[in-house]
Amino acid sequence: MQVTPLIWIITIVVTIVFFIYEFFVHVRKPHEPSIGESARWSVFYISLAMLFGVGIGTLSGWTYGGEYFAGYLTEKALSIDNLFVFLLVMGAFAVPKIYQQKVLMVGIIIALVLRGIFIAVGATLIENLSWIFYAFGALLLLLAYRQAFSNHESDPANNRFMRFVRRHLAVTDEYHEDKLTVKKDGKRFVTPMLLTIIAIGFVDLIFAVDSIPAIYGLTDQAYIVFTANVFALMGLRQLFFLIGGLLERLVYLSQGLAVILAFIGVKLVFHALHVNELAFINGGQPLLWIPEIPISFSLLFIAATITVATVASLFKTRGNQKRPSAPAPGDPSITKDYSK
Repeated sequence: MQVTPLIWIITIVVTIVFFIYEFFVHVRKPHEPSIGESARWSVFYISLAMLFGVGIGTLSGWTYGGEYFAGYLTEKALSIDNLFVFLLVMGAFAVPKIYQQKVLMVGIIIALVLRGIFIAVGATLIENLSWIFYAFGALLLLLAYRQAFSNHESDPANNRFMRFVRRHLAVTDEYHEDKLTVKKDGKRFVTPMLLTIIAIGFVDLIFAVDSIPAIYGLTDQAYIVFTANVFALMGLRQLFFLIGGLLERLVYLSQGLAVILAFIGVKLVFHALHVNELAFINGGQPLLWIPEIPISFSLLFIAATITVATVASLFKTRGNQKRPSAPAPGDPSITKDYSK
């Protein structure tokens, strides 16, 4: 796939302009988006992602188009799981609903920057170290195991990292609109809004470790990796408000993602064996009898896994009341002492 520096520059500039537009048009003035607004923009961004994939397939061939769609589906599923943790973070910090858009926007920008760094590092490693596929495959299998048994029930406002942050920062007990810091009695304090953003940034770092090796298991094209991540993150803010109540019903999402990560991990190991250069494996010769899993099968497998996990979750939780494990974001009954 031929991607010129000009195409890279245009893509990055358009991405930056998009987020600037999002901030000034939708986020700058605090408000809680309506279901209609969230639905319209969610459909728009998903449609845009689909059209971009069709464009890649038409211009560069459907092998690359299939890699993009498989990568987009994987990153979108991981991003929805990320949303669930965002829900817990904002519930734990009791972020008022009118300010949640700003927190989400900052969180998404942090996620994109971190993933951009990981994408560049991953591309360099793949280009120079053929054995890195073994490491990526092993990492994904480990992450799949952890994902399968994760329950997202820990308090993100009181984990070890956030306790370290609070020990080193003077924090107010209450929000001051959407300000990150405030001056009281001549002393500068940070607000719970800044703590929320720090927590979400930490969550983004952890999720980047999952997402980048996963998509590099589907394509070795850095441009596809980048654009699939960009489109997966586009509209994530609107999707949060659209399916916020539905997130807690996706009880099998973690297991579905675990299956996808494990599948991609196996695919990476197979690819590593197929192009093997390690001297202690088959004398440094490739194991050509090891099958390469085609991208068409990967795309169908990922789509089927997401569908089964979603349908099974909705069937399992039909008629259930909303789980009380996570307080509703912005619930005025929640009070926390953030200074501890």
